[in-house]
Amino acid sequence: MENYGIAHVWAQGDFVTRGIALTLVIMSVLSWTVIVVKAWNVVRLKRLTKNAEQAFWHSDDFNDGIKKLGSQSSSPADNPFLALALAGQEAADHHHHTQPHLHDRMDVSDWITRCLKDVMDEGVGRMQSGLAVLASIGSTSPFVGLFGTVWGIYHALLTIGATGQTSIDQVAGPVGESLIMTAFGLFVAIPAVLGYNALTRANKGIVTKLNRFAHGLHAFFVTGTKLSSTKRATNAASDNLRLATRAS
Repeated sequence: MENYGIAHVWAQGDFVTRGIALTLVIMSVLSWTVIVVKAWNVVRLKRLTKNAEQAFWHSDDFNDGIKKLGSQSSSPADNPFLALALAGQEAADHHHHTQPHLHDRMDVSDWITRCLKDVMDEGVGRMQSGLAVLASIGSTSPFVGLFGTVWGIYHALLTIGATGQTSIDQVAGPVGESLIMTAFGLFVAIPAVLGYNALTRANKGIVTKLNRFAHGLHAFFVTGTKLSSTKRATNAASDNLRLATRAS
């Protein structure tokens, strides 16, 4: 048994076999690094999603809401909610208090929508960064392992043909060692594919909540009321108008 196994494959393999093995090891390290880093980022964003949005809309004023959002992270780049709120405020102030520019011919609603969309696109891009690495590793590593298997079997058959030893114990060892490369390829590919699917699904849920927050900010900066409270404000105004009509 000392002449079989992974150590024997490495010792007896040529530069192609060792290169393929090192490639799979590097792929595995990259895959797990991306999975761990992006999973931590997803957990952090979910905590922000759970606490920051509700704290912001229950603030006394906008500045108080910004303070509550800012207490969740150190910079707007790390907090998409804070980045959206600051971008919306800057867009509204810039549109109302600057000299006429070409963009000032746009409606304030369209201008704020454009600015919020730019920030959303940047945030989504940061969340999706690294997922292409997982997709590439998940789709290519099985073929890299299969190439190692084919190469190993080819050289095993050449050795068997040169020595003339065709008994099962002489054939099973080299061929079995070659098949280890296929197992390595699957070992690298399966976590990458599962991690990619899980992170994509988690990012999709976060983006949905960011879109909802952005819509609320748009309504706040355009109309001065939160999106969910617009209907209540309209109903209250209608009731007041109805009471005034009755009193007159």
